[in-house]
Amino acid sequence: MGNYLNPGNSGFEEIRKSPYVDKSGLISLINQTIGTKQKLTCISRPRRFGKSFAAQMLCAYYDRTCDSSSLFSDLMIAKDTQYTKHLNHYDVIYLDMTGIIGETSITDIVPYIKRNIVGELTYAYPKLEVAEGFVSTLIRAAKSAGNRFIMVIDEWDAPIRETKDNPKAQRDYLEFLRALFKNSGATSQIFAAAYMTGILPIKKDGSQSAISDFCEFSVLDPGEYAVFTGFTEDEVQTLCHKYHMNFNDAKSWYDGYSFDKIHSVYNPYSVMSAMLSGKFKSFWKKTSAAEALLAYIDMDEDGLQNDIARLISGEDIEVDTEGFENDLETFKNKDDVLTLLIHLGYLAYTEEYDGFGTVRIPNKEVRIEFNKILRKGKHKELLRLIRMSDQLLEATILCNAELVANTIAKVHDSNYAPQFYNDEQALRSVVRYAYITCVDQYSKIEELPSGHGYADIVYLPKKKSTLPAMVIELKWNKTAEGALAQIKDRNYPAVLNHYSGELLLVAVNYDAKSKLHSCVIEKY
Repeated sequence: MGNYLNPGNSGFEEIRKSPYVDKSGLISLINQTIGTKQKLTCISRPRRFGKSFAAQMLCAYYDRTCDSSSLFSDLMIAKDTQYTKHLNHYDVIYLDMTGIIGETSITDIVPYIKRNIVGELTYAYPKLEVAEGFVSTLIRAAKSAGNRFIMVIDEWDAPIRETKDNPKAQRDYLEFLRALFKNSGATSQIFAAAYMTGILPIKKDGSQSAISDFCEFSVLDPGEYAVFTGFTEDEVQTLCHKYHMNFNDAKSWYDGYSFDKIHSVYNPYSVMSAMLSGKFKSFWKKTSAAEALLAYIDMDEDGLQNDIARLISGEDIEVDTEGFENDLETFKNKDDVLTLLIHLGYLAYTEEYDGFGTVRIPNKEVRIEFNKILRKGKHKELLRLIRMSDQLLEATILCNAELVANTIAKVHDSNYAPQFYNDEQALRSVVRYAYITCVDQYSKIEELPSGHGYADIVYLPKKKSTLPAMVIELKWNKTAEGALAQIKDRNYPAVLNHYSGELLLVAVNYDAKSKLHSCVIEKY
């Protein structure tokens, strides 16, 4: 067993000895590609979504120098009709690009890989004649082995991310991958299949993928790999039962990602961390991705921060993902930044049609990180909005109606809310921004059927919160007193008849002639 040639199964053996959710069905999909025109697969997904686990699983399954039958016999893959045909049948070339970057300099990445692979090949096959070119050497090695290789590249895009200020190093690395995978004749002689995984899809060369022969599956469109992108709802329910944890809490904290056929996908690292620690909390602080978020938001491309404010307030916003060049330095507009945030896992994406859809903050864990980071941000207006929202919530709880009206007016005058009222919908948009802090501790429901009508906005405190519930009614060119009367006359609080905590009735009016907000608050 070597570092790069046939790394063995020790990595997956450690994974199996730890709490493990069976994702071995992924192997069946890769087996189906072996020896076909679809044999090159690139999977991209955010950090902490099991990329390295999958890479080590594939190494353990295919590596011919070890016996991995005991690691897979009780897993889903063992039921596949092709299970034994490919089990421990191939020489595996394994590249952990993050580890390689730690071993050598940025400019030496490609020569380092070539030196080490050739060195291990000549050790495994002493009669191998090393050719002048690396690809030619691999062709000879495949002939010596009597079988083609399986190649697994983990964190394939690490050199792209780490060499963002060194275009030549990026080009050299991409040319190395092109030489391996874009020469169809040589590629077919060397590889039975290849699997690459990383955070970003393959970098674009113009409008096309730089290595176009790969079948790509990203969080924008994971296709048949969607079920392996994270934990499914059934898997999380099973874990919660095993560890005696509340499933609804797990869903609130870590769900929120969805794809065409899989409507609930959970962050696997965070779910397992919660199960093992016995606590639901944010585990994003254990990654470096959180620090990167602030830099992207501070760019404020095309009013990006306005969209961030809308996202935090609970809105879905539109995004065009087509223009993103799959790197960390080419941002032509705010859509490119939002697309990057999708790939980093900060935003969940729903496709409407090719390249166009909507994004949202997926869950409580990520929302907390947005709020933490934004409070540290450089953009004074956005920070001011959040602080005004803190003040507004406190004033509402204290039933300080005058301060509530004044604070809503200040939010209306900020850069993050509609500047002109023309109906109650515009007023509602401003109020939504004004109560942006509430998303941490409340579930917000708009146009909630209740009593004899629809309550404009209801804020229901989340589990274990000691804050009061709030029913908010909005009026335009009428009176706050009239809005309060409507809440009572139409019995809007009826929808909360199972709620046993304190309830506030909040009535807000905007008078277009005087340009003044008014408010009345009453404890119910």
